[in-house]
Amino acid sequence: MSAHISNVRTEFDQEIIDIVDYVMHYKIESSVAYTTARNCLIDTLGCGLEALEYPACKKLMGPIVPGTMVPNGAKVPGTQFQLDPVQAAFNIGAMIRWLDFNDTWLAAEWGHPSDNLGGILATADWLSRNAVAAGKKPLTMKSVLTGLIKAHEIQGCIALENSFNKVGLDHVVLVKVASTAVVSEMMGLSRDEILNAVSLAWVDGQSLRTYRHSPNTGSRKSWAAGDATSRAVRLALMAKTGEMGYPSVLSAKTWGFYDVLFKGNKFKFQRPYGSYVMENVLFKISFPAEFHSQTAVEAGMTLHAQLKAAGKSVEDIKKVTIRTHEACIRIIDKKGPLDNPADRDHCIQYMVAMPMIFGRLTASDYEDKVAADPRIDTLRDKIVCVEDPAFTADYHDPAKRSIANALTVEFNDGSKFAEVVVEYPIGHARRRTDGIPLLEAKFKTNLARQFPAKQQKTILDISLDQATLEAMPVHEYVDLYVI
Repeated sequence: MSAHISNVRTEFDQEIIDIVDYVMHYKIESSVAYTTARNCLIDTLGCGLEALEYPACKKLMGPIVPGTMVPNGAKVPGTQFQLDPVQAAFNIGAMIRWLDFNDTWLAAEWGHPSDNLGGILATADWLSRNAVAAGKKPLTMKSVLTGLIKAHEIQGCIALENSFNKVGLDHVVLVKVASTAVVSEMMGLSRDEILNAVSLAWVDGQSLRTYRHSPNTGSRKSWAAGDATSRAVRLALMAKTGEMGYPSVLSAKTWGFYDVLFKGNKFKFQRPYGSYVMENVLFKISFPAEFHSQTAVEAGMTLHAQLKAAGKSVEDIKKVTIRTHEACIRIIDKKGPLDNPADRDHCIQYMVAMPMIFGRLTASDYEDKVAADPRIDTLRDKIVCVEDPAFTADYHDPAKRSIANALTVEFNDGSKFAEVVVEYPIGHARRRTDGIPLLEAKFKTNLARQFPAKQQKTILDISLDQATLEAMPVHEYVDLYVI
């Protein structure tokens, strides 16, 4: 005889409660977190400005219905668009992620926590413009930085011990959940409403990683996070109307997230929510490359100089061995044809071949014109990856969080170069002193892509001053980026 199905409505899953109580009540006290969040803000917006140089990204910008302008809507930096907050979040989120050049978090799950800025900045800007129109005080940029810190923390802490990629799900599920919680709190939703909103984010069908992997790698990976953060704004607005939530969305037997999408496993947590993730986030400073390859590309640059000094060329190379960590092999160790830029920027062989041949790796180096050089594929075929268990262990060690790669070049004549090892990329927390001046230089370069000198200086003077930036109304700061 079958058992009756219980129809008793439970309390919200503790995992959802913890997220909501964190965004509502936790006070960020860390000055390091706020300073890092400011650096994250400028770097992330700069990545978006560079992406506007690419037609494939620019064609996705603007309203859903061409010509639509929203009074008191959110503005899209680097453009003249003023949109509803949902579509603005998509625009900003897609710009940010397009070139794979914004920040990174590596753990059991990897991802890019600054993807959440799409929803956070669009919501804060929209709220500020409407507040001013109603004669009320606007939000300040400190609220945006606080939102960034909390979104980073939610996404990053869940990622520490829980691998979504191993069950075929894309990490943008965490962008949607984190953005939903943060923008709901920004909008002033009640605790019950935020609980509902976050549950709605989990109950959504979640993105597959199909578009990140051969043979289907494609450009959706460049706008998937924009889609996720904009969906978060939409869900928050729905919850604000009183739309109900689903308390046991994670734990419900048979129909919950754990049983349907996570092989029946509950989330594991290494630490409570605080400000750890922002303080330790990885910045992509030198190269627009998938982060597991950053140290390999840096080593490739060193090898380029050694090849030049030795009077050797890539034609003299017999084999290149990359000693690496398991996550690198799982994501970007790729052989065979590479069909588009999205394919190339997730192939470690391509990303190492470029600096070894040309002494550089830029966003334009993934385009078809550059990729047509036959030397690239010739060298790619000679590059092999092998896992070093010690590198894998250090990658997961909370005290180290290294992303190590080591390159050895063997030549046709039997000689070889000494192995070049790079454990920590320039954007790592352990190399902040070296990295931040380069990050600021990257921001200056990206401002110059879109704005005249006077506008660049205004943005720069405000953005590099912590107190001035934090006190500035959100809509006034965003207005600085209007062309």
